[in-house]
Amino acid sequence: MRDLASEFEAEREHLTTVAYRMLGSRAEAEDAVQETWLRYAAALATPQARAEVRDLRAWLTTATARICLDVLRSARVRREAYPGEWLPEPIVSRLPGPSAGGTDGFAPDPAERAAHTEQVGIALLTVLERLSPEQRVAFVLHDVFAVPFAEIATVLATTPAAARQLASRARRAVSADGPRQPADPAEHQRLIDAFLRAVECGEPERLLEILAPEVVFVGDGGGLFPTTRQPVVGADKVARFAIGVMRRAAWETENMRLRPVLVNGTPGLQIEADYRPGQPLHGVMWFAVDEGRITAVYHQLNPEKLTRVPRIAQDEHRWQPQA
Repeated sequence: MRDLASEFEAEREHLTTVAYRMLGSRAEAEDAVQETWLRYAAALATPQARAEVRDLRAWLTTATARICLDVLRSARVRREAYPGEWLPEPIVSRLPGPSAGGTDGFAPDPAERAAHTEQVGIALLTVLERLSPEQRVAFVLHDVFAVPFAEIATVLATTPAAARQLASRARRAVSADGPRQPADPAEHQRLIDAFLRAVECGEPERLLEILAPEVVFVGDGGGLFPTTRQPVVGADKVARFAIGVMRRAAWETENMRLRPVLVNGTPGLQIEADYRPGQPLHGVMWFAVDEGRITAVYHQLNPEKLTRVPRIAQDEHRWQPQA
């Protein structure tokens, strides 16, 4: 059993990356990997069974994908009844620099390390949410992890040709909805800074300079915090909504704090305030950027998806918009 365990632990980070890309939730990804371990330990308990596996990583990846497919199919029903929009669970870490070290609660877990080593972009995860479970599994396995279509077909219980078609449709959807190329981190951060300055001053005209004409604002409060129930679309509407929601939050809460962070390795914002006694407002915001403009703003407020994001200290990064 020790050999089995050590072999599995060597693959845990990879499997967590696979599961997180498919599910968009660290908790669900870790559950899927644990289920993979149980199936692995049961199926390959004997040396004879282990000897028949020529590629252990491929075997474990396929097993994890099957588990994730079952989760996605059942989650689709739950998400249809979800209050408002559904956004993935972000992985938040400090910006690189002298303040990034220390033991402040940002110790990386396998999913966080995977986000940096495998570049599990939050923008891609958000786009993947629009795919069917079968399309998402086919796309992630083939386009991200180079799994052959013959193996993908066994996961999906279909033919290699059908698996190829599912991946192709997913690829077209990702290409249509995602940025054409990743934004330079410095440019990404510049646009976030400009976004904050415009919101702080309450000047929608300044926001219009950095928002794409068809920009979209999506919020996920999980029915627990107020946010938009439907996406806000269009530069003018998003500018006025973003200014209104952030300035109102600053005025209606106490001690509002903002901290620049990395969201799945991409510049973003962590937001926190004293909302109600025993109920802090805790949020993470990330931005899609393309050709020098913000094309989407995503605001995760559901506390159930932010349990691993460390709190901002009461005296750190206080923020108050101008009157």
